[in-house]
Amino acid sequence: MTLGPLHGPGRPAGPRLPMDPDQRDRLAARTIALPTARDTREFGARLAGVLRRGDLVVLSGPLGAGKTALVQGIGAGLGVQGTIVSPTFVIARVHRAGPGGSLDLVHVDAYRLGSFDEVDDLDLDVDAASAVTAVEWGTGKVEQLADARLDVALDRADDSDERTATLRPHGGDWAERIADLS
Repeated sequence: MTLGPLHGPGRPAGPRLPMDPDQRDRLAARTIALPTARDTREFGARLAGVLRRGDLVVLSGPLGAGKTALVQGIGAGLGVQGTIVSPTFVIARVHRAGPGGSLDLVHVDAYRLGSFDEVDDLDLDVDAASAVTAVEWGTGKVEQLADARLDVALDRADDSDERTATLRPHGGDWAERIADLS
């Protein structure tokens, strides 16, 4: 009887148990160093390469951590029209795909919103299923907008421009999609 290759000291390989999706997502989390604001925008453009219609990206982090810079990069990667600035006062902006662009981008700043109901009341003029939606300050307010999402926690060193982005997939195939991002 052959037991197969050994794993560890003298132990045969046993059947692999299926991994719980939440556990898989936790293991797939990754942190990426972003030394400058430019690196943050460039990473956003690379992230745009794995985005699809209906995707929800929820951005968190303190003021100045690079949330808007990341969305600017996503917009550049998607080929949207117009300048991307923080929608703090208008709360949401729709950036349409330009000539040669791939997807529309809905950019939301939920800082002044208190609940999912207030987000839902925005009644955006684009169907979220046909665009990428990026929400700054959305943690705890927008998770119901999609069955799966990517959470991006940005942090910035107190004494420099250096940032980190921690990507946490939640459901769907996000873990596979972010596996090669750096």
